[in-house]
Amino acid sequence: ELASAREELASAGAELASARERIAELEAQLGEARKPGPPSGVKANRPRKPPGERKPRKKRAENHGRQLSVPTEEVFHAVESCPDCGRTLAGGWEHDRREVLDIPMGSYIVRHHVVVRRYCGVCGKEYVPKLDVSDEVLGQHRVSRKIMALVAYLKTVSRLPVAKIQELLGTLYGLHLSEGELTRLPQVVAERGRAAYEALGEELRSSAVVHADETGWREDGENGYLWVFGTPTVEYFHRDKSRASAIPLGILGERFAGVLVSDFYAAYGRVVCEKQRCWVHLLRDVKTLEETHPKHRGVARWRARIRAIYDHATTYQTEQRKWQGPVPRPLERERRRARKQFERALMKLARPYLKNPSDPRHILAKRIERFRYELFAFVQYPAVPSGNNAAERALRPSVIHRKVCGGTRSPTGSRTMAILQSLFGTWRLRGLAPLEACLDLLASTPA
Repeated sequence: ELASAREELASAGAELASARERIAELEAQLGEARKPGPPSGVKANRPRKPPGERKPRKKRAENHGRQLSVPTEEVFHAVESCPDCGRTLAGGWEHDRREVLDIPMGSYIVRHHVVVRRYCGVCGKEYVPKLDVSDEVLGQHRVSRKIMALVAYLKTVSRLPVAKIQELLGTLYGLHLSEGELTRLPQVVAERGRAAYEALGEELRSSAVVHADETGWREDGENGYLWVFGTPTVEYFHRDKSRASAIPLGILGERFAGVLVSDFYAAYGRVVCEKQRCWVHLLRDVKTLEETHPKHRGVARWRARIRAIYDHATTYQTEQRKWQGPVPRPLERERRRARKQFERALMKLARPYLKNPSDPRHILAKRIERFRYELFAFVQYPAVPSGNNAAERALRPSVIHRKVCGGTRSPTGSRTMAILQSLFGTWRLRGLAPLEACLDLLASTPA
């Protein structure tokens, strides 16, 4: 029994030593995990050199410091009398100046237009002037054009919900409007801007290059889509239940003669025109393929070769953009020839994997084969970008707005949203102040 007990004790001691080693190992791992650093998904801080090892800052040729604004009011501070002898002081010169920015905090204006009836004792008639306040309000509305434009701006550009707009107006100006009235005001602005919205559609259809994209947008709890079509100076939004090819075909028309830049969504295929598919999407998917198969050397080489073809094509495009003036026919033929060469080079990379579904490159190779004639339009037409970032950027504010409001509640709300997004987005692209441009729109539109 004693010998058996000793064996059990020795075995327990060995297990205890093993457990202690495991505990020490886990504690070391835990200590590594507890080291200070950014959380997952956050970039680490850049290492900074000691002050003595840093390079001296390069002096600028011009002073880019903050410039003083033009003052709307000046307050002078001067010593009225000599503190030593008491003599009254006068005149003087500017010694220093300090700028203070402030905003007025006051109540809103309530203006009553009183119509006076007058009697002429000679003619025996009464006269009443015709009341015309069209320079302040639209139609029979009681709020001014300024309030309408401000509410539309806050709703569209600042992406504030109605409750927050109501709170903001009450806080800054003491103005309390109902939620119903605040909902109606952007609709009035959209109705007044409908003609300008339709003019943007006409301008879009006559453009040389148009970007297109779409995202989800719910209306009264039902799924739908928000489409955007844009140029460097136009943004045109349209909300529809459908994501079918009839939408871009209806927006651009059957006679669209420009180049349509889009992602690889098949709905854009029915538009009969020159097309440029987005290389950013293609390169991103090829990179994802390599990350999914990190041990597959063939995938890495395939991605590098595709990237090399794209870089060569963009270099060619950059050189062609230097050409100024009308393009002669020999240069047009040379650009078409270069485009076909890039198409053949890319298809040469895709062809070995078209009939091999087990190869990880098969799906992307099929995509290249399907869209091979729509990947290098930017080579033949240097003004056409190779990516669809313009449409992505145009949709981004609407995506953020969707996260705030969750969508619209009625067809009227969707139509209002599309018109205002188009108008304010276009004004921004054209370098106009959106609020002032909205006021100009309301002032130029007949009541």
